Amino acid sequence: MAGVEVEGSCEPRFGRVRDAFAENFEQGGEVGASVAVAIGGRLAIDLWGGHRDAARSQRWLSDTIVNVASTSKGVTALCAHRLVDGGRLDLNAPVATFWPEFAQAGKATLPVHLLLSHRAGLPAIDEWLPTEAFYDWKRMTDALAAQKPWWEPGTRHGYHAFTFGWLVGEVVRRVARKSLGTYWRDEVARPLGLDCLLGFGAEHDARVADFLPPPPPPPDVPDFEAEAVHQAGPMTQKAVGNPPKTVADMNTRAWRAAEIPAGNVHTNARALAKVFGALATDGTLDGVRVLSPESIARARGEQANGPDAVLFGMPTRFGLGFSLPPAGEGFGPTRASAFGSLGAGGSIAFADPEAGVGFAYVMNQMQPGMPPDPRALRLIDALYASL
Repeated sequence: MAGVEVEGSCEPRFGRVRDAFAENFEQGGEVGASVAVAIGGRLAIDLWGGHRDAARSQRWLSDTIVNVASTSKGVTALCAHRLVDGGRLDLNAPVATFWPEFAQAGKATLPVHLLLSHRAGLPAIDEWLPTEAFYDWKRMTDALAAQKPWWEPGTRHGYHAFTFGWLVGEVVRRVARKSLGTYWRDEVARPLGLDCLLGFGAEHDARVADFLPPPPPPPDVPDFEAEAVHQAGPMTQKAVGNPPKTVADMNTRAWRAAEIPAGNVHTNARALAKVFGALATDGTLDGVRVLSPESIARARGEQANGPDAVLFGMPTRFGLGFSLPPAGEGFGPTRASAFGSLGAGGSIAFADPEAGVGFAYVMNQMQPGMPPDPRALRLIDALYASL
């Protein structure tokens, strides 16, 4: 899409990133997006452009926010690690210590850290639930408390696409005595002035970008993703489709109002880059402690590596709540020590401690395929070529 005006700020040495961002609109099918980079605690890149809607009638503005799908998991994990920093949560303690009902179905001794590393064996709820269950916190956490693990906890890992948020979020709620979205707002977002919301009122709707479904494959090309899910069996089918949802559901008032910590944080690249920039340095942002260096080191330590029991046996690698690049590789050309969160459709945020970089890219036009997205990789390549 030619002729999109790129707005915001970008230090001169990162002109390649601005060019790559513009190229995403011209060649990458971009509709609206923002990209930001924090280096050594300062915001070096803060760009946005395009439109908030499919009709391209509403410009993407400085204060536009968008659903970032599973990039939300970084926010959720950070809240848990803050409670560890405060001495209120022990990752080695049984989940049932904080959430007694969780002891059902043989889970009495399952430790908290397995929830964060996708090794708990609870990627799906066996009982089919309606879409409305997404918006009912108690219904989802009650179902997970009663759920028998799909594998012996700790023996395998498999991506907990949505259940991650309710599992970790309920532990946070029990310990902090407030919902995860409220805890995030009170403890991190508001003190740091971050425009990053988990559950919000209608007063923000006018500035939320519509989440747009990926374009369908051509008529003569099979839908490989749908076929892979079909072939994977009940556990994977329920991990990604129970409760069932469509992209249209993700644009509703009910979705935006709910706290779905694995997949419905609404924010912009600026806020995420600041947070991950803090995690890439000493854990502070504008003089406010986000996480201690000890918690950061623990969070990015490898916990799981190898074939993913949910994602079709593909190799995945996890720390405690954060995705890690495949061994010996990076998110694009980033160092193997980088850690972050990636969302379905294209969004990504990560910290690179070796370079002191916090990177974030968010968008409204989803693209098919497993992350990282080619649009994000184009931006990441341009960034590292400029360092």
